[in-house]
Amino acid sequence: MVRHDCSTDTPANNRLPGRKALLALLVAGGLVASLPTGARSFGAGLENSEWYLSESVFDCTLTHDVPGYGRAVFRHRAGEDLGFYLEADLPLMRPGRGLLVVEAPSWRPGEPTQRLGYVDVSDDRKVVEVGQREAMAMMEGLLSGMAPTVTRQARYQGDPVRVRLSNINFRSEFDGYRRCVTGLLPVNYEQIQRSRIPFASGSTSLSDRDRQLLRNIATYVAADPSITRMFVDGHSDSMGSRIQNRALSEERAQVVADYLMEVGVPEDLIVIRSHADQYPVSGNPADNRRTNIRLEREGDNQGVQRADRDAFGGASG
Repeated sequence: MVRHDCSTDTPANNRLPGRKALLALLVAGGLVASLPTGARSFGAGLENSEWYLSESVFDCTLTHDVPGYGRAVFRHRAGEDLGFYLEADLPLMRPGRGLLVVEAPSWRPGEPTQRLGYVDVSDDRKVVEVGQREAMAMMEGLLSGMAPTVTRQARYQGDPVRVRLSNINFRSEFDGYRRCVTGLLPVNYEQIQRSRIPFASGSTSLSDRDRQLLRNIATYVAADPSITRMFVDGHSDSMGSRIQNRALSEERAQVVADYLMEVGVPEDLIVIRSHADQYPVSGNPADNRRTNIRLEREGDNQGVQRADRDAFGGASG
């Protein structure tokens, strides 16, 4: 998570000149009292700067090895925004507040430094994680020949640790990343593994939003051969008779299953079940008028696919 400093001594355009500006930002933020010559800097040089693209319809990832430190990763998952994380092989940074900037490489002295804000440095292997806004700014910096840099005090010493991303060989892999993003699926597995279609009282009609969700599920299932079953569970509220509620829950499950098959889900993948008002999720009748869709794939724990679980993993009644 990035926390942006809004102090009045920050220039309006958020740009400061060079190394002296970086030192001023670090001192103002209380990160270091000074920037000694013993500061530990990690970054790839001309001879060993590489970027690697991993691409599929599920995920587009750009990975950069930072010699002596770990890896810098831009990751864009299907159905999500671009993100960035810095992964450390050893815990060299002290947990707390670090500084993220985009600065000029050593062979371009005098270039202005763009300050992106403070970042949380954690004890986890992923020591820094930021969202789309900062990740896009870092990519833009790399494309313009700059070096995104994270600075934080060392864990065991007072000197800062600086991790810099090299722009060398970035552009060619970025072009592949951009092509990859255009082919990502609209959703990822976690987003549609458990889904819910709501219904109005007495209704079995699908809305346009429901149909879009079902089309997204069908698109994902077509791309993931590890999906082995799809449970479609119809439910009702307790307003009518048990016989009426049973029939209504059956029809709700069937209308969802029929549309899934219409948009390409194989019939033999779908398991249709109906439960009337047997498994309410709350005391609000509107929450109980629903059809739950649950995907199961190879290696999933079979025990979690019971009918008395709601679409998001909680007990239904």
